[in-house]
Parts: sequence; structure tokens; C-alpha cells
Amino acid sequence: MVSFTPTDEQKQLVDTIRRFAVNDVQPAAHEADEHAELPAGLVETGWQIGLVPTAVPEDLGGLGEMSALTGVLAAEELAFGDLSLAMQVMSPALFAYPIILFGTSEQREQYLPLFLEEQAPRVSAALLEPGIFFDPRQLKTTASREGDKVRLNGVKAYVPNAESADSLLVYARDSESGQVDAYIVNKGTHGVSVQAKEDLMGLRAVPKYRVAFSDAEVDAPCRLGGAEGANFTALLNRGRVALAAMAVGVARAAFEYARDYAKQRVAFGVPIAQKQSIAFMLAEMAIEVDSARLMAWEAAWKIDKGDDVTREAYLAKQYADKMVLEVTDRAVQVLGGYGFIREYPAERYLRNGRGFPTFEGMAIV
Repeated sequence: MVSFTPTDEQKQLVDTIRRFAVNDVQPAAHEADEHAELPAGLVETGWQIGLVPTAVPEDLGGLGEMSALTGVLAAEELAFGDLSLAMQVMSPALFAYPIILFGTSEQREQYLPLFLEEQAPRVSAALLEPGIFFDPRQLKTTASREGDKVRLNGVKAYVPNAESADSLLVYARDSESGQVDAYIVNKGTHGVSVQAKEDLMGLRAVPKYRVAFSDAEVDAPCRLGGAEGANFTALLNRGRVALAAMAVGVARAAFEYARDYAKQRVAFGVPIAQKQSIAFMLAEMAIEVDSARLMAWEAAWKIDKGDDVTREAYLAKQYADKMVLEVTDRAVQVLGGYGFIREYPAERYLRNGRGFPTFEGMAIV
């Protein structure tokens, strides 16, 4: 049975991140969105919370405490502060977690010590591709084996921090078997081109780029997991659960802001929170946030148990995608005309919330 009581360590982590989110992140979120850049000190503080280093195996210097449930608790709280900050702080996990789970001993020894440093390593991952019919199981980016080399061809979109990354974990479909694998591609590899920075409606403070691969050649041992490969479905599931948790964080922030505003905004002699239409709207928002959270928790709990969570992860992601758009849109409605003004956070919550269906592969727990 699912336990709804966090451990003492989880409570401490959640409390720490919540204070960070409220005291440091939320006050800086508007300017970060306006200028499309997060304060470096804020990102460093987020990294120093230690989410990724604690998951590194003990024999390599970490604590070896990788927990999807702890990950979703942290992801929600970070996104409650600001989605861009959450994505940026957790982006090194896009590279580290797949190696922890499925990397060869050589890959672990080479790359995982980088995640124990005070500064986050410059790494990222590339899964999403441009186009309205994107299917992670039918990638257009291909990997063709030629002897002891692999050639990558295709285009990736929304690749976080691609321009500054020293290494990318690139997902591609095997040109013969059709299997989706991941390949470690280091900076300077011939045939890799970081293209224009992508300017999106939301998630503005995270630098995102398109990356093109034209006969980009890597050694066969650069394949994640070596000859055995990796379980792509498991990685996809973890990514969907992470995004569901982040959607909960954004929606919760929008709900709480709208709720507090409704308690203070007086119209016709009473706070508008006492008006039936507003009160019912807020109640429905709270129900949706809690429902999506429980779905994310259940999927994460089953991941930690070792179960196949393909169904649960997919449903949690789909529900959260719809929930966050509905809740953030209603937050704008509660604020009325103020909801459309940029200096109020409601419109940013809505812009960020609208993008969740397109964020596949941009987070992992």
C-alpha cells in the first residue's frame, strides 16, 4: 500500500526546497522570465541542495540514494518556485540518471564523479524533435552502425544548455532494428551543430537550442549501456513522472496565488473568495492539483518498487498536462484584468503550464 507519510529525510528536503522556492526563487522569477536568464547564484544554490549527487553510487563517492518518490517531491517544490529554475537545476540529471541506471562501469567511472563537484557539470540530453507529430518511440534521428563507429543524423529541439554543454546524451533510433538508444556525444564532435536559441512562449529563462547531427560520428562504446543498451521505456517513464510533478508545482503556485488574491480582493463589500462562482472555481482547482499529485506519487512509488509503470506514468503525465492548463487559466480568471498584466505571476504560470505537453524528455527523476 502507498504510504502518504514522507520519511524524515524527505520532510527535511521538502522544507529546505520550499523555503528556497518562497524566499529566493519566487522573488526573482519575474525578472528571470523578462530577461530570459536565471541568476547564476540562484542556480548554484539549487544545485547545492544535492539532488543529483545523492543519487551517485557509493563506490564512486555519492550516497547511492536514488529515489523517484523523493525526486517528485523535490520537482514539485522547485517548480512551485519557478518552472525555469526547476528545469535548470534538475537538467544535469538528464545525463546522470540514465548513466546511473544503465551505464557501463566505464561510463559510470568516467562521468559520474563530475556530479560530485561544487559546480554542476555542463551536460544535457536531447530527446525531443521538431514537428507536431513527435513520437518518442518513432524518432526521426537515426543511428547507423559502421564497424566500431556510429553515425547520428537528425535534428533535436528544446535541448537545454546545448551551447555550453561539454557532453550530450542523444537519443536516436537504430536504422536497422528500430530500437531507441542513447549515445554520449562530446563537445567538438564533427557533424554536431548547435543552431539558434529557441525563444518560447514559456520556460523563457532556460536556454534551449536546436541541435543538428549530420553524420556525427561517435565510437560504439559511447552507446549508453554498451552492447547491452538501456531500457528506454524506463527512462521515458521516469521523465513523464518528473514532468507530472513539475506541472503540479506550477499549478499549486497558481492556485495559491489566486486563492490569496481572492481573499484580499474586495468587491461589493466582501472578498471575492466569498462569491460562489469564485469559491467553487478555487475548490475545483485544489481538487485537480491534489489529484494530479497523487497520480505522480503513485507512479514514482511503483518505480521505486521496481514495477513496470508505463501505464501509470503515461496517465499521470496526460492528466497533469490538462490539469496545469486548466488551473493556471482559472488563476488568470480569478485575477480578472490583473491576470493579464505581466508583473503579476498568473500570466507566467499560464504560459509555462501551456507548454507541458511539449516538454517530453526535459526532466527526469
